[in-house]
Amino acid sequence: MFGMGFTEIVIIAIIAILFLGPDKLPEAMVEIAKFFRNMKRTVSSAKASLEHELNVADIREEALNYKKELTKASDELNKMADLGNLHDEIHEVSGEISDAVSSKNSEKKAPPKPEVVTFKKTPAPSTKEDR
Repeated sequence: MFGMGFTEIVIIAIIAILFLGPDKLPEAMVEIAKFFRNMKRTVSSAKASLEHELNVADIREEALNYKKELTKASDELNKMADLGNLHDEIHEVSGEISDAVSSKNSEKKAPPKPEVVTFKKTPAPSTKEDR
């Protein structure tokens, strides 16, 4: 106990008997025992308090990590599911497509008239030699 051997404890007990005497020695031993008991309680209380604080700090750190992960996931989800912008973009693209289709329809040429084949004889063109 406290790095003391049996002989050292016996020497301390003999000195205590000589100084305190047999009448006051039991009261002094009780007071010493109370002191050590209080010290033990104080040390164990401080130890428990430290362990509790360390656990609270660990839990707080873990909660902050979860909060960061949830915030990051929420931001990614908002980017992926931003339906308002997607809806506007779909309308814009569909408008461009309908404009392109309507411009192609207006650019279409009238279908060519079918060629009429007749079997009428037409006079041959006159040449200078014939005259």
